[in-house]
Amino acid sequence: MATAQTGVEMEALVAVSAAALTVYDMCKALDKGMEITDIYLVEKTGGKSGIFVVTKGRGRSRREKRPERQR
Repeated sequence: MATAQTGVEMEALVAVSAAALTVYDMCKALDKGMEITDIYLVEKTGGKSGIFVVTKGRGRSRREKRPERQR
C-alpha cells in the first residue's frame, strides 16, 4: 500500500505498465503478436474524489464513487 498527497495511482499504473513492457521485451522473440491489455485502476481511496472502486461481475465493470469515510 502506498500513501501520498496526490498522484500515487498514476505512479502505480506507470509501474505496472513498465513491468508489462519488460516482460514483452523479454518474450518478443517468441511471439511478436503479444498484447498488453487490461491495465486499469481498481481502487483508490482518499483525495478530493473520495473512494473509487471498480468491481467486475457478469463481464461488466461497475465504477462507484463514494464519499470518503470520516476518520
